[in-house]
Amino acid sequence: MKNEILPDIAIEIKGLSKEYKGIGGAGNLLALDSIDLNIPRGSMFGLLGPNGAGKSTFINILAGLTLKTSGKAIVWGFDLDKNPRSVRASLGVVPQEIYVDPFFSPRETLNQQAGMYGVMPKDRNVDFLLETLDLEDKADSYTRTLSGGMKRRLLVAKSMVHRPPILILDEPTAGVDIELRQQLWAYIRKLNEYGTTIILTTHYLEEAEELCDTIAIVDNGQIVRCAPTKEILNDADSKSLIIKTSENIENLSPPLKDMGAIIDKDKNILIGYNPKNETSRDILRKVEETGLDVRDFSVSGASLETVFLSITSKK
Repeated sequence: MKNEILPDIAIEIKGLSKEYKGIGGAGNLLALDSIDLNIPRGSMFGLLGPNGAGKSTFINILAGLTLKTSGKAIVWGFDLDKNPRSVRASLGVVPQEIYVDPFFSPRETLNQQAGMYGVMPKDRNVDFLLETLDLEDKADSYTRTLSGGMKRRLLVAKSMVHRPPILILDEPTAGVDIELRQQLWAYIRKLNEYGTTIILTTHYLEEAEELCDTIAIVDNGQIVRCAPTKEILNDADSKSLIIKTSENIENLSPPLKDMGAIIDKDKNILIGYNPKNETSRDILRKVEETGLDVRDFSVSGASLETVFLSITSKK
């Protein structure tokens, strides 16, 4: 096997725009507004945003389904304008909609897809994908007999049959129950461990928080935040101080009420605060000044959902 120099940046986007012309006198729609984005090789990258934010347009441009208006896209070192076929060969795209031929088996489906990409039979990784995505037992059954979760896993396998270095998953767990969602997370992690760069769009923010090392938030066709997941969570405008006391508190004193404290179902005292304005130690000192006997405390950070809503509501 010859040595190959791999790019540090899997996808490099510069000034990418897409404008849809209005019909019948309607105004033009700027779906992507001159975005810049770098997605590192080997990352698990989350692309988040409300409906209509521009996520699907971005994916469709990379996949060759939509023509960009302006800007540059470099995928695995290939310029989309100069080498569109190489760009498409570098990508595996798992769509949100489930569509597979019901009369083909998973093995036949994967072999057919490999043939469409020109992968010779001796070079195909069909058995590896069937094993990796836990489809071995159903490899030769009609696809129509597969469960919804199995069909989704088959779509992932189908997108990977030509060994693309980048996998784009568009809402991969939409409509999937919690157990199957956890299974799909495990398969996605496994593919990432094998070196595949993963780009994930999802409406399940806990999914992005659980899986992604870096997140870009898209709103109104623009990247409004792009940073490591931990950094985004640390930038939250709100955290909670959870206080355990040595006594059973039934009613809060006026000073605690003035601080916005509440009593939760476990009889702990919760106080929300903005970490940009004061620290948990500042809050704790004020609590102790009220005479409350603090036995223990912890700090709960904001969830990605809270941060997401905070960022997109500012636009």
